[in-house]
Formats: sequence, C-alpha cells, structure tokens
Amino acid sequence: MKLEMGNFHVQDVVFAEKTFYKDGILSINKEEALAFIKEDEHIIDLDLVIAKPGESTRIVPVKEAVEPRIRPDGRAVFPGVTGDLEMAGEGRLHALKGVSVLGVGMHYGSFGDGLIDMGGEGAKYTLFSQLINICIVAHTDEEYERFEQQKKNTAIRMASHKFAEYLGSTVKDLDPEELEVFEIEPVTKRDESVSKLPSVVLVMQPQSQMEELGYNDLVYGWDMNKYVPSFMNPNEILDGALISGSFMPASSKWSTYDFQNFPTIKELYKEHGKTINFLGVIMSNLNVSLEQKKRSSIFVAQMAKSLGADGAIVTEEGYGNPDADYIMCLAALEDVGVKTVGISNECTGRDGGSQPLVTLDVKANALVSTGNVSQLIELPPAEKVIGELEALARDGLSGGWSFDELLGSSVKEDGSIIMENNAMFCGDMIAGWSTKTMKEF
Repeated sequence: MKLEMGNFHVQDVVFAEKTFYKDGILSINKEEALAFIKEDEHIIDLDLVIAKPGESTRIVPVKEAVEPRIRPDGRAVFPGVTGDLEMAGEGRLHALKGVSVLGVGMHYGSFGDGLIDMGGEGAKYTLFSQLINICIVAHTDEEYERFEQQKKNTAIRMASHKFAEYLGSTVKDLDPEELEVFEIEPVTKRDESVSKLPSVVLVMQPQSQMEELGYNDLVYGWDMNKYVPSFMNPNEILDGALISGSFMPASSKWSTYDFQNFPTIKELYKEHGKTINFLGVIMSNLNVSLEQKKRSSIFVAQMAKSLGADGAIVTEEGYGNPDADYIMCLAALEDVGVKTVGISNECTGRDGGSQPLVTLDVKANALVSTGNVSQLIELPPAEKVIGELEALARDGLSGGWSFDELLGSSVKEDGSIIMENNAMFCGDMIAGWSTKTMKEF
C-alpha cells in the first residue's frame, strides 16, 4: 500500500471574508464556518475561536483534536464516519500541518475531557500548545448526559471531524509544499536485504472498554468494543481509519490527531529497511473481564509469531484496568519468543510512591514510562479562557475536583488552578511525542 501525504505548512490562521489557503495563511469565513457546523441540529450554541502558541490562553474542557485534511479524489477523510466506508491507506491525502481543530465544551465537561495552556508554564505539558488551534466551542441539546460525569460528547466530537474535512478542502486542488510517502511491501514479498533484518511489529491497544456503545474509539466507524485483534497496515492508521473516543482520562488519551500522526509508526517507518523489517500493526483492544483480556493476548501473540516477529512494541491508551491487558500482552509475546518493549504512562500517586501499573510481570522487563498521571500541576491564571474554567472543578474531569480537604477546589477565585496531570489534554503523549525525561534520585 502506498500513501502520499501532501503537506501544507500553516504559519497563521485568520478570520476573513473568504475561506481559503495561500502562502502559509489559512483564512476562514467565520459566518460560513459556523453555519456549516450548525448543520448538526444538536449544536444549539456555537462559537469559533483561534488560539495561538505563546498566548496567555487556557482551553477547557477539550474533548477532541483533529488535523484538517482532504482527499483530492473525493473519498471521505474518515471512512465510515464522515462519508462512505472505503479502505484507507492508499492514494493521495492533503494535510494542513501545524494546526488542529479542537472540540471544546462551551459549558459542560466530562471525565475524559482535558485542559490546554497555550503559553506560560502550562504550555510544556501538551503538544497542542505548539499548534494553532481552531476551537469549536459548542453547547448541545444532549440533555440526557448533561449532568453525567461520563459523556459521549457525540455532537461536538463529530463536528470536529467534519469541520477538519471542511477546512482541508481549502487545499484540495493545490500543489503540496512537501510530499511524504508511506509505502510498505506485503510481508511475504519483501526484498531479501529487508527480510533478513530483525522483524518488528507494533501492537496498539486503543480504548474499547465501555460496553455501552458510543464512548469508545472507532475503527472504520465501528465501535472497538466489538473488535478483536487484527493485523492492519500502518498506513490505515495514519490515513483516518481510527478516531478517538470520549472515555479515557485526558492525559492518557489518543486524540484523532494522534492517530493521524502516530509518531511511533513514523519512527518505525524511518528504520524500515535500514535497521529493522517493520511488519506492520497488530491492532488490539482493551477489555473488561479477565477472560477477554486473556483471549486478546492469545490473538496478539499468535499473530506476531505467525508473522515471524523478532520484536514488538506494545502501547496502551490508558492506565489502571487497561494495565492488565497491557502486561498480559507483553508476557504472552515474550512466551512465544518475541522480545517486547512497552510504552505507557503510570499511576504512582501524587507522591510518586505507589506501584506504577496495576499489575506487573517479570517478563515485562523493558518498559518506557511517559509520565505519572497523578503528578500535581499548579498554574497561575490565564488572561483568556476558551470554554468554561469551572468545568475543571465542577464536572468530574479526571484530574480536577470541586473540593479537597487539603488543596481546596481545583479552580481558585483568582483563576489559578491546581490539578493532576490526568486532566492535561493528551499530556502524556503516549503516541510517541513525549519530551519528558527520567531523573534518578
């Protein structure tokens, strides 16, 4: 499969009389854009706000992030979601780089929502402070979940995907400034010089634990709670086959932007044919019962062994209960002779003294940590808030609270905040973005 990614590097985003892209500037007719988003009858109040790196701007509650893209041949950017169901991973795709569409609650937050600071001390905690964010700030009529801590956030999340495609259309007929090519030969048809290199497979465990449909990540529009581990071409992931759900605590989340740009996949591509033979992706899942977890680990180990993998990287979206799937999968791979490295965050408590993963195994002896979800973060007030700051304390965001006997509320009267890293949107960057380092004391 050959995927051509035509990139357009956005230097600025402005509101203007016409929506178009030229010379690094993305111009948006705000009135037309709002009318397009409001085609979803469930969105009852709406604003569109641009947030730029370095600004004293705080965005919360953030529900989703998507890179604007378009397919010149007219196929849907997210097959099975924004259009007809067709295979992803082949053909030409155009992408606006350096920007993201953020889905933001105008008022109400949820367990899986997060916070982004565009400037100051808080900016270092998330990749999205480095991007120009086009924020869909919306209020919906989804009254049935208004006061639920766990929300599906369907209208706002779907609006983010559709609007990202809408903005991507500005470069549909333009010549890309840069062309990336992702091409990987069928596993059994590779050159001998490649086949003799150490064979590596990437195992991904997207969030799929919610048995009620609508909360989980989607693959080709299919709720991944109904999914079983399968072999996928890495191009499919980069090309819109997966989109993010609403369940995972924010710092542990893979947003749709993460799937579209998954750095671990891109690094494996860079080494393919040089130091490794990159076989592809075993797309696994995260389960509820022990039997389900065991079954998935068997599927993964069998596929890796049958593919002839010498090594594997396993990465999970989440922590806590998913740690059982993660460690069981690592152990199962080691049992069939596949040397395995794991990438995840950890939950060691606010003092760093707790067991980092819910369950451990001596076979899981090569683990990469992307950070502690419970780390306390204190940040001063921001000059501007996009969304509603009180949501961090009031609405059950995984890293915020309305009252703590020692720390008080997450949101102080002056607009300063204290929260756990849990609430930093995609803050642990488990997809492979992380700039964090370990320090030994």
